[in-house]
Amino acid sequence: MIPTITVTSWIQLMDEVYKESWDEGIERFRSPYVYRGSPDARSDLSTSLMRLAAGYKKLARLESHILRNFRKYAHLEADAQVGESVWNWLALAQHHGLQTRMLDWTYSPMVAMHFVTENLTAYDVDGVIWCINHRAAARLLPKALKKQAEDESFDVFSAEMLDRVAKSLTDFDALSKEDFFVFLEPPSLDARIVNQFALFSLMNSPTHSLDQLLEQHSDLAKRIVIPAALKWEVRDKLDQAGITERMLYPGLDGLSRWLSRYYTPSRASRIV
Repeated sequence: MIPTITVTSWIQLMDEVYKESWDEGIERFRSPYVYRGSPDARSDLSTSLMRLAAGYKKLARLESHILRNFRKYAHLEADAQVGESVWNWLALAQHHGLQTRMLDWTYSPMVAMHFVTENLTAYDVDGVIWCINHRAAARLLPKALKKQAEDESFDVFSAEMLDRVAKSLTDFDALSKEDFFVFLEPPSLDARIVNQFALFSLMNSPTHSLDQLLEQHSDLAKRIVIPAALKWEVRDKLDQAGITERMLYPGLDGLSRWLSRYYTPSRASRIV
């Protein structure tokens, strides 16, 4: 059972997201957690690919077709730094909304809080921040990936690190018969990835759900539930701290999204 903490105040929320941040080795505060925010606490960690084709028996084949055609048609628009690595292409596809086996995460707990409170239509339900200890999760890695992580002294992988072990999704899936997952830190494809402190998770099967694996290794993760009644306070304080659509989605679209949300009256202020 994944530990779940329901916070009742902003102060408690801050305490929970920064727990275990003190690193004795370097005597600095460096959290071992990465975060994923969702406006609805009932949500799981199923991927967009799984939701696209729920119950489809040949999901791996479908995934291959989708990614191959993305690479074919996106080549003119893709930045040169994407290169030929399937991992960079997968990250680019995920970043632009294509259905993949990846999930979005962030190093920033406040960015995760933004995604809990961004959707004003979900303020009547509790939200949740999923937290995974990426350092501890490295113990689930197969031998080849564990060695690569040890050689680099880093347990979040770059495309180059993954390429040294697996050149394709088929190679990656064949690394172990046991379920495992990795975190991929993409190149700075655009300002949005940079500003969101983004990284992605992926499992060694398109059909397996990360939360089901975490249920078996509950010491690796926790869930922080933000009650609906607390969302407005969290949202307002994030706005004051500059964690807004204007920063997370650079450009006029993000500016418009921020202004539209920022000037939406709260439900209480509409009652005459």
